[in-house]
Amino acid sequence: MKSSSSTQAGSAVPLILLWIGAILVLSVLLMIGFELILIEVNPIAQPSVEYSPQTSSLPILQLGSGGYPITPTPFQPLPTSTPRPIPSPTSQPTLSPSPIPTVKIPASARIEGIRGFPQTLNLSCESRSAVDWAGFFGVSINELEFLSQLPQSDDPNKGFVGNPNGPGGLIPPNPYGVHAAPVAALLRAYGLPAEDIAGLTIDQIKTEIAAGRPVIVWVIFGTMPGYALQYTTQAGEVISVAPNEHTAIIIGYDPQGVALLDGAAIYWRSWDTFLQSFMVLGNMAIIYRSQ
Repeated sequence: MKSSSSTQAGSAVPLILLWIGAILVLSVLLMIGFELILIEVNPIAQPSVEYSPQTSSLPILQLGSGGYPITPTPFQPLPTSTPRPIPSPTSQPTLSPSPIPTVKIPASARIEGIRGFPQTLNLSCESRSAVDWAGFFGVSINELEFLSQLPQSDDPNKGFVGNPNGPGGLIPPNPYGVHAAPVAALLRAYGLPAEDIAGLTIDQIKTEIAAGRPVIVWVIFGTMPGYALQYTTQAGEVISVAPNEHTAIIIGYDPQGVALLDGAAIYWRSWDTFLQSFMVLGNMAIIYRSQ
């Protein structure tokens, strides 16, 4: 049989445990309530993002209710991590080709300092014109010396035809003279850059004279109109020849005509008169080729 003191002690233990449990439950409830109060007073704000097209394309972060940034400053790449933009081909300036300069031919021009002398023989006009032309460019040549060095031929395109002191007005194989090619070749042998040319135009004549370079031209004696004939050489070539073939040197021009040095004489001819004579042998000439 148990005593009464033991019974009382046994009933006190569950009561103490009950009180302890109640206190723990109350403590938990109080802590939960306190947290709820804190959340109500200072709730956790979520970041909101707005875009301001007037200032930047980057988002602007709003501040939370406590006045502090909700999130740290967004990461900005280092300058070296940003590739340089590749320029568009269309952004490059377009280079326009430089215009080709044009040479303006003056209306009039005259060459000074050129001297002419009478021809020595009846048909030595080509040699006389050649040595007067060479003298202007600083090369002194004797007329008969020059004549003696020209090749002889029945073809005036290859050498002198006939007796240089024979009668004038004839055509090969009679005493005649020589055309431009053999004369230019001999001038080159003297060191002059002479070039024989056919079809010389008015503008080319003006360009040469304006540049201070006299031009040897093949015309008809007296700068008359004249006419051409066909002649078959001993080699079988058909060439153009002209009775009274003659040479002179153009030393000037103006809008109306040209100035010619013919032996010791200087005279002026209109463009029409000169061209009618010059065209008979195909505008044959010798020019000073500077380049």
